Amino acid sequence: MKTHLPSTLERAKKLRREMSLPEVLLWKVLKERPGDLKFRKQHPFGRYVADFYCASAKLVVEVNGIAHDMGDQSAFDAERDAWLQSQGLRVFRIPAREVLSDIDAAMAAILVAADASGPLPSVIWTATSPGRGGFALEL
Repeated sequence: MKTHLPSTLERAKKLRREMSLPEVLLWKVLKERPGDLKFRKQHPFGRYVADFYCASAKLVVEVNGIAHDMGDQSAFDAERDAWLQSQGLRVFRIPAREVLSDIDAAMAAILVAADASGPLPSVIWTATSPGRGGFALEL
């Protein structure tokens, strides 16, 4: 899908060089093709840049840091998700703190999302043991 703007491609290139720590850690796992899935990092779509994208699953993975809870960011995220979904993509958001605290649980959640068909279920993060995160899918 090459529907991105030239300025978005330039921004994506810049973001690839300036990934956050949770994005870098997740990319180290995703680039190994878990579940035989190929992911791209900082992939441009229209005027947006997805943190990660798996074309075969039509899945966008977004790592949400604390900034996503501030100001108008949640409204921007909702608008962005709606546009991506209108392009036939599914969006999966994962908290950055969960990537940092338990990369295995984060990857398990991403693989479940990639395997799902249709709209993604809500993901609820819970503490499964002291110091370790986990997830439960709510259908």
